[in-house]
Amino acid sequence: MISKVRTADDLFSCQRCGDCCKGYGGTYLTQSDMERISRYLGMRSERFMRDVCQMSGGKPVIAQAENGYCLLWDQQCTIHPVKPQMCRRWPFIESILVDTSNWHAMAAGCPGMRVDVSDDQIRKCVRAAIRKKIDSLLK
Repeated sequence: MISKVRTADDLFSCQRCGDCCKGYGGTYLTQSDMERISRYLGMRSERFMRDVCQMSGGKPVIAQAENGYCLLWDQQCTIHPVKPQMCRRWPFIESILVDTSNWHAMAAGCPGMRVDVSDDQIRKCVRAAIRKKIDSLLK
């Protein structure tokens, strides 16, 4: 049965399991992310790039540890107060608006994402969450 959702909070509730911090793909970093995280870690930018990042598709990403998790994951996010934009937006990302099957694929590895809702409800909540994030950045 398909449930009715009204807000992004109805659609997703983080379980703090770290499943989104594991797997190939990497967390893309903006220049602002890199500056904020390196400052938080007390590292110079050059050292942060050398020791924590790798390049993927011509862009810097946080490298993976041997266990497959983000290098900055240790039973929890070690940079949570300054985590990258990509992590802050999870799972409300633009690719969901292009194809809601992306939501279902992501939900297969995320116990906090609901799938018992219509694609229209998913799009509506994702669109609203993205708009809210943009509005908060513009303030």
